[in-house]
Amino acid sequence: MPKYEKTQEAIARLSPEEYRVTQKDGTERPGTGKLLHNKEPGIYVDIVSGEPLFASSDKYESGCGWPSFDDAVPGAVKQTPDADGMRTEITCAACGGHLGHVFDDGPQPTGLRYCINSVSLDF
Repeated sequence: MPKYEKTQEAIARLSPEEYRVTQKDGTERPGTGKLLHNKEPGIYVDIVSGEPLFASSDKYESGCGWPSFDDAVPGAVKQTPDADGMRTEITCAACGGHLGHVFDDGPQPTGLRYCINSVSLDF
């Protein structure tokens, strides 16, 4: 299995918006993400490290304005409570880049909704 990591070259390739979201814990405007309506089969990977994060089979339409998934690739994301205690932040386990948040209002069997910024992903 290849080892994924954040490199200075990968950071330098980011657009200003990708940098703001992934490296400064930003959020893209709802309903604007390039992958929001993507229905193609495949794997969503971290834009910085290339680490596989989500399978298209776990993507669903939640109506929240960001791509939503009910599960993540095992071990691919890290969950950390936000400082305000209201949400749980999701970051790439390999490189620490901000992806979005996870909520417990998703479909069964997981009951989770990973609400992810499109600019933090490649497909």
